Amino acid sequence: MASPFINASLPDTSDRMLFAVPKKGRLYDQCLGLLSSIGIEFNRKPRHDIALVTNMPIALVFLPAADIATYVAKGNIDIGITGLDIIRESQTENDVAELLRLGFGKCKLQVQAPLSHPGVKSAEDLVGKRIVTSFINLTKQRFAELEGVSDPEKIRTQVRFVSGSVEAACGLGLADGIVDLVESGDTMRAAGLHAVGTILETESVLITNQHPRFPKLAAIIQKRVEGILTARRYVLCQYNIDRKSLEMACQITPGRQAPTVTPLEQNGWVAVSVMVEKKLVGDKMDALSDIGATDILVLDIANARA
Repeated sequence: MASPFINASLPDTSDRMLFAVPKKGRLYDQCLGLLSSIGIEFNRKPRHDIALVTNMPIALVFLPAADIATYVAKGNIDIGITGLDIIRESQTENDVAELLRLGFGKCKLQVQAPLSHPGVKSAEDLVGKRIVTSFINLTKQRFAELEGVSDPEKIRTQVRFVSGSVEAACGLGLADGIVDLVESGDTMRAAGLHAVGTILETESVLITNQHPRFPKLAAIIQKRVEGILTARRYVLCQYNIDRKSLEMACQITPGRQAPTVTPLEQNGWVAVSVMVEKKLVGDKMDALSDIGATDILVLDIANARA
């Protein structure tokens, strides 16, 4: 399919894989960091939403995050990064292939109500009321479930769309409750709201369409991203241990597959090198020290491959 982005004022992208990333918003900076980490080099001109990658046959297309899933699903874009909430809201989950969940941009799509209305303690208490949201489809689906209705278009709850500043709707008298994304909760609390139900836990996702034009290149991008995610999750732990205690040490640090064990010049001792989850490394070091391990070192991993 020819790219809809090609015109006389834009670069020719016909022989390049189109890779969509959010042009702004909560995912933008983290996406740029990820692109840099996987070795994608590009120069984006001011006011241009297409940038040619200089070291791979890829063109980056900067789009509103809310549109990326639709473009990928229709085949206009080969691969992209967007939120799981966007995929569900645009109802494209059957038309895109989810390659990886990326671990950033995590938040919750929650039903919220004013703290000044103590009678509203759950989403069920808002059935039949006025709800304002920018997630019309997910909100209608949730309230259809609460009402026991099979058709989301036949719910009693009044769901109205607004594109921004959703949290102001209750204070302005437009709604009895809202549905919006919550990350830290600061905006919700500042608006005098509290969560009374969760519709979806979301994060950023790498997706492709069901019939990619460049499957090998998409697989390369997927492997590179997997390597970065692994490097962010693990550290490399190295230590020396008496061979008599090696079995216990391996139980403490089994690694992703198995530890690398190397004999030392000192009789009966070995050196162990193993990947350990960052969040567990403190406890692992303590346990290793308790069984006699020495020279315990922890090193950052810049990149990895399975």
